[in-house]
Amino acid sequence: MDIWLWIWAAIVIAVFSLVAGWTSRRLLETQVGWIRSVVVAGIVFLLLSPVASWALGESGVIEGAHLVVEGPLAVVFLALTLGWMFAVVVIVLVTLEFLWPTRPLVNPITLVRDTFRRRDRAKRYAQIIAIASRHGLGLYRRGRRGRREDFPTALVGAMNEAGVTFIKIGQILSARDDVLPPELTAVLSTLQMESTPIPWGEAKAAIEAQLGTPLAEAFAEVEERPLAAASVAQVHAATLHGGERVVVKIQRPRARAQVATDLDIVERLAADAERHTQWGRDYGVVALAGEFARALREELDYRVEAANTEMLRGSADGGGLRVPRVHERFTTAQMLVQERAEGVPFSRVDASSLEQHRAREVADQVVEEVFHQIAVRGVFHADLHPGNLVLDADGGVTLIDFGSVGVLEKSLRRMLLPLLVAMANEDDMAATDVVLMLVAPPETGVVDQAALQHDIGVILTRVHNTRVDENVFRALVDVLRRHRLALPPSLLLVFRTLASLEGSLRRLVPDYDMVSQALRRAPRFAREIGSPRSLAMTAQTQAALISEQLRLLPRRLGSLAQQLEDGTFRVNLRAFDDGDERSWVEALVGRLTTTLVGIALVVVAVILSISGGGPQLTPEVPMFPFLGAVVGLGGLLLVLRSLRVAFARRRRR
Repeated sequence: MDIWLWIWAAIVIAVFSLVAGWTSRRLLETQVGWIRSVVVAGIVFLLLSPVASWALGESGVIEGAHLVVEGPLAVVFLALTLGWMFAVVVIVLVTLEFLWPTRPLVNPITLVRDTFRRRDRAKRYAQIIAIASRHGLGLYRRGRRGRREDFPTALVGAMNEAGVTFIKIGQILSARDDVLPPELTAVLSTLQMESTPIPWGEAKAAIEAQLGTPLAEAFAEVEERPLAAASVAQVHAATLHGGERVVVKIQRPRARAQVATDLDIVERLAADAERHTQWGRDYGVVALAGEFARALREELDYRVEAANTEMLRGSADGGGLRVPRVHERFTTAQMLVQERAEGVPFSRVDASSLEQHRAREVADQVVEEVFHQIAVRGVFHADLHPGNLVLDADGGVTLIDFGSVGVLEKSLRRMLLPLLVAMANEDDMAATDVVLMLVAPPETGVVDQAALQHDIGVILTRVHNTRVDENVFRALVDVLRRHRLALPPSLLLVFRTLASLEGSLRRLVPDYDMVSQALRRAPRFAREIGSPRSLAMTAQTQAALISEQLRLLPRRLGSLAQQLEDGTFRVNLRAFDDGDERSWVEALVGRLTTTLVGIALVVVAVILSISGGGPQLTPEVPMFPFLGAVVGLGGLLLVLRSLRVAFARRRRR
């Protein structure tokens, strides 16, 4: 008999646990785990069974192990008792979900992969901390006197040693004079990608792995000593079997894995910063980190660089800047083979050894071609630091390293050129009007046009009347940022490129004024992009569009008149026109209604319980307190459901 009792008890516990777990998941409208729901229900049943027996005994429903009240009334009391036990289950689940949310079961493969990623992140964190400590950036250095002036130099040294990801971050930050102090941006601009070369045996193996054949089958000769070595790749001079001199850019075997780990860390830190700090939300650091990660991943795929090179070759045809030819049959995601650029990079040019008039001619030629690429062709090299411009023996200039190429659509070029012309003419009113057509409006929707025009006018006056050692484009961006106006990203890339180009040209001519040279050419470029043929084609397109709109106008007017005559004319407001907006409003109203009904039921239950009147259901229990228990149970469940949904929404934010 005892065995059967235990069996029946186990069956009751199992049934209650399954039913309570299923009902809780449905009631809470959230993905509470099945295991958690069933286990909690079973534990609550075991713990509350003695309490339930005592309550039924005090109510006169049972005495000992026997029912005193029989028939439907006994079933009602038992159901009410189980209902309150179920309410306790829901309370416990809501509390657990708030403190320790249920997480979905992880795919074993994903679990193993995430485990390795965590290990890689931990190792990388340790390396970064060790590098920072070696360069005097450790936490234990904080507060020591005399360390502040060494901070920029120490930071650059640590970034150089930390690898390509941190060097790229530093190079981006070096252009943010609006955020960082000038002494820091000046030092960050010195960041270079030079690194210790990998051994020739390792480089040869990497090249052959990309070729899929022995080295001798593709190249007649490959120099073992690299021309340049960076954190992510190194470049070897080589000769093809046909005699053409080329360079082989081979990615370091472990570079991709290190960058992947670094980007994982950067994206996680950005998410934490945006979640927990106001400045992170203001700057949108998650989006910035995502854009940085996307750009860096593209730079790791040399097929993208090869495509960029060929695109720029097309835009540079017939110009004064040379673009090396890519050998596509040898190019892969991790290896690039292209024509060798003969000459000296601007970063290694000795300006004192150049004739000044010839150096100025070279600088003017570069300005001419770069501005032609930007303003007329719309395709330009977006990383014009001194190492990417090579001065040839005959005085020509060759561009290299096309990992970053900008594209400026024609609609923006049509606005950029009037802006340049207005700046060249010191027309602050026209420049302000063009800027307002280019920028995105601020969050407030209000722009102080008079103050903006004044600030732009001050910049133009300084440029035209004094020798200021600042870039007018960077100054313009700073003014727009102060007015909370945002330029299109492609136009920001143009301004950043021009700022970098100015520094490169001053390696040839220390006092070179790129801005005045560029603005002097702006009217000619405006005439070129606005040629009679282009204007005629634009006019033809606009005329065709207007003609089509006019052709449809009578039909639309007739339809409007008919609706007015029939009384069927209506105005459709776009507020909550979107399905997602309507769903959000409906859900909000539903939760509010559920909460108010639940609170009202709890209040009614308290009133009924206090009144203590009504016919006696049992010798100890009147009708009204019994109804109060039933109504209170329903109200409590509704309130718990609303709380659970509120907790879930707060976590999702």
